[in-house]
Amino acid sequence: MATKARLVGIGMDYSATSKSALNWAINNLIEEGDQIVIIHVVSPKADPTNKQLFADTGSPLIPLEEFREINVSKHYGLNPDPEVLDMLDTVSKTRRVKVVAKVYWGDPREKLCDAAEQLKLDSLVVGSRGLGTIKRVLLGSVSKYVVQNATCPVTVVKRAAPPRPK
Repeated sequence: MATKARLVGIGMDYSATSKSALNWAINNLIEEGDQIVIIHVVSPKADPTNKQLFADTGSPLIPLEEFREINVSKHYGLNPDPEVLDMLDTVSKTRRVKVVAKVYWGDPREKLCDAAEQLKLDSLVVGSRGLGTIKRVLLGSVSKYVVQNATCPVTVVKRAAPPRPK
């Protein structure tokens, strides 16, 4: 019996933890036929040409083929990581997963929650930077906020611990 294809959002800022989140989702969550939405939240200070047009709703969905083109990425104020693009290419080919990207401008906490609601995500995967107590108090934890406020289940992938010396 075929299961319904799911729409899985992955928060991406090209940090080591967001790559870990993508890797975890590919290995543990994504199944054949699902759709991945790579959700980028760009600083409101970034000023790509079309930011005003999409300030509230974010960019249109950008297919992976277009997102790979450097001029398209730059158009949205992004600088994609080849490692992330390779991971997405592989999963799209090996599991027939449709991959699209969407760009928002603003506070990552709010925009990731907006994405969950607007896109009607079945699941959202984010990385955890593991901020220390002081930074977490000052900055607020993005992952904690998203877990508490998103309209879909959220998986937080912690940064892999460095190997312990033997």
